[in-house]
Amino acid sequence: MLGYRSMFIEFDPSVSIDRILREITLENDAFGASFEPQVRPADERFGDFQANGILPFAKKAGLNPRDLAQKLIGLLPHSDFWETSIAGPGFINFKLSPLFFKKWIEKFKNAESFRNAAEVKKPQKIVVDFSSPNTAKQMHVGHIRSTIIGESLARLFSFIGHEVIRDNHLGDWGTQFGILLFAIKKENISLEDLGTDPITKLENLYRMGNGWVKDDENKLVQAREELVKLQNGNPENLALWQKIKDISMDSFLGIYKMLGVQFDYSLGESFYKNKVEPVYEKLLHHQICVENAGALVVFHPEHKRFSKQPFIIRKSDGASNYASTDLATVEYRRKEWQSEQIIYVTDGRQRDHFEQLFMTVQKWFSKEKNICPILKHVWFGTILGEDNKAIKTRDGEPIKLIDLLNESIERAKALVVEKNPDLENSEVSRRAKIIGLGAIRYADLSQDRTLDYVFSWEKLLAMQGNTGPYLQYAVARIHSIFRKVGLKPNEIRISDYPPTSDSEKKLARKLLFFSGAIKQTIKELKPHFLGTYLYELTTEFSSFYSQNKVVVEENEIKFLRLILCARTLCVLEIGLDILGIETLQEM
Repeated sequence: MLGYRSMFIEFDPSVSIDRILREITLENDAFGASFEPQVRPADERFGDFQANGILPFAKKAGLNPRDLAQKLIGLLPHSDFWETSIAGPGFINFKLSPLFFKKWIEKFKNAESFRNAAEVKKPQKIVVDFSSPNTAKQMHVGHIRSTIIGESLARLFSFIGHEVIRDNHLGDWGTQFGILLFAIKKENISLEDLGTDPITKLENLYRMGNGWVKDDENKLVQAREELVKLQNGNPENLALWQKIKDISMDSFLGIYKMLGVQFDYSLGESFYKNKVEPVYEKLLHHQICVENAGALVVFHPEHKRFSKQPFIIRKSDGASNYASTDLATVEYRRKEWQSEQIIYVTDGRQRDHFEQLFMTVQKWFSKEKNICPILKHVWFGTILGEDNKAIKTRDGEPIKLIDLLNESIERAKALVVEKNPDLENSEVSRRAKIIGLGAIRYADLSQDRTLDYVFSWEKLLAMQGNTGPYLQYAVARIHSIFRKVGLKPNEIRISDYPPTSDSEKKLARKLLFFSGAIKQTIKELKPHFLGTYLYELTTEFSSFYSQNKVVVEENEIKFLRLILCARTLCVLEIGLDILGIETLQEM
């Protein structure tokens, strides 16, 4: 007996339809193994899912697509789970029955069942490289995008069963240290006595030193000498460098703790400083790089621009650079961590760098007959101020990330106090932190990452519209429903009734598309697909709640509606957690 005799209740119903169509067509000579059903969500007016594969198949076979579609429908067995129809020249629509929605809601009842259903069959070991601030400097607003986009993707990969390694590739071995070391020694500064805000003192010292070397060639030479000492292992400079790194990491960790971000590794450029020479030797041996004006460079003749635009992997003075350490990093991650995929999350200005890096790595690994990990660059646009320019302070400086986060919390605190004036201070602070940080996070993650977006406090913290507080409020409102009935969401028994009213069916239908949102987010590596789905689900729930009284006298209707509330709550909490956004049971 073939599987299509009974509908599969899958996390993604399109998988069930796809499998049924494949099994049927394999049995029929008119189709065979080459038929691809191409199942996707349908226009709500015509059904829930649509199989679009008839048209390309019919065109290739020289057949009438509508006749072929009619033939396929005729082969489908009767089912209580769907109705079918043909649209246009051969699109097959599947309209799922209330009974199917009932069975689906029964099966997917908690976070564990959703997670188990979403897990991939062949999990990979994936490195997500994100945040990556420079030491000796404070994190500024530009670091928020890499940090929260990278974290959300890491959470998503973990949710579907991949093994994720989070690596914070710190900028801790560059020319800025020569300038900073020069300034520290010139001012005779003790790094043990920098006060309560040592990272700011370090940043100010760097600015001072940078001003000096710009105005005085002799001072620039002295700064370069300090860098050479550091790179050659001078004990005094190494000790100062390590202290600078420790101060920087303390500053970074405070922000990561606020955002709930943790790294498995924070291997900066310095970690690879002794690993770049073998890379040069291998690339020279395989004739992938050449010497050019004293530097080692890679050209890619097959590429229109990169045939002339060099990828510099060692500077003319013999010093390493980003390309050097990035090449060594790929090799290390592949050999030591057996990474099968590496995701880099940086701003869009680095697209050329990563395209050249990936092409170089692929040629290198191919020459050595090594398996090359899948390399992907997840790039993003700029956060703009209301003047449509990169957001900055009034004096033109980058906004410190810690200041942005704290301001959002303070603004959220005012909203919490306004709504709940009698709350204890500790509870006000707790709620304000969750709402304020969630608002910042969602404002970014709800945008297509490849686009610039305008930062607006008014929109960011609004309780209506596509905002973090709006979604958090929906979660709190559903929790309040269960408090009123004196039950927990996981204590609701299954109703004998399926969804029947328009608003019940629309909400149930929207829940089914959670899997599609997960798939699209993974395919594009764009968290806004998941954010958009959660917003649409919240809007659908709001419509359902306004049209239906949940706590009614007839128990079966009451439990059906409570089950719909419980499943909506579950999906919202799972989705927001993937985005790194905490929720509240009361707002």
